[in-house]
Amino acid sequence: MEALTRTHRILTETIYRVMRPLARILLRNGVSFHTFAEVAKKAFVDIAFEEFGTPGRKQTISRVSALTGLTRKETKRLQELGRIIDEQAMQRYNRAVRVLSGWLNDPEFQDDGGRPAILPVEGGPGSFHALVRKYSGDIPTQAMLAVLENAGSVVRENGRVRLVRAAYLPADDPEEGLRILGTDTAELVATIDHNLRVSPESRWFQRKVSNARVHPEALGEFRALTAARAQALLEELDEWLTRNEAQGEETCYASLGIHYHEDCETIPENEEVQP
Repeated sequence: MEALTRTHRILTETIYRVMRPLARILLRNGVSFHTFAEVAKKAFVDIAFEEFGTPGRKQTISRVSALTGLTRKETKRLQELGRIIDEQAMQRYNRAVRVLSGWLNDPEFQDDGGRPAILPVEGGPGSFHALVRKYSGDIPTQAMLAVLENAGSVVRENGRVRLVRAAYLPADDPEEGLRILGTDTAELVATIDHNLRVSPESRWFQRKVSNARVHPEALGEFRALTAARAQALLEELDEWLTRNEAQGEETCYASLGIHYHEDCETIPENEEVQP
């Protein structure tokens, strides 16, 4: 019981830590606590139905109600809401990433030096149109071009397209940026959850480096260093993933995420405030 109480206390701390930046984003975008609570309840109900049933038995409203602490009426209502994730938006994000990956790694769209070529918008092999057809499915060429232009990944010059940033980071599109919040945060939490449940040899890679005593004047240099080294690593791994794509077979999703963070205001844990 004591161990359970301690676990609950640690999880309460964890929820609060995770919720602080999320609450900031929600409040800044006019999302009320009522809306957040509704989505949280929906997530509890969906996971309880999908993953916490008794083997060999169909999960029931009553068991999910008991597991989540929600009433049977509320549980049934939430189950019947259906999915709330915008699958089309997620497909647009994934296809944009695939187009950039193809541009970086496919020799058809590279110059003689192996760099991403400046592509004519329309045309046959080696054009931006061919790139989009090859890597994004049925999204129209102009629609994908607009998506990448809005993200600052490409620029259009006299009927040709030049890659200026080898990543899809829709900083100028708040909606796309918020969707990345959902996908990337969910993947990190899911990785931590996986590592908590499996044996050491089956854990996924999850590391970070940090130091609470970095000189403020050195942060700019560190930001530049991490951006350059991380981008080079991600491009190398992206090329490997492209080489190992399956064609017409069962496929799996794999990713590696890197993020930078700094804080010059929070007092590091376990350190005393100097008088």
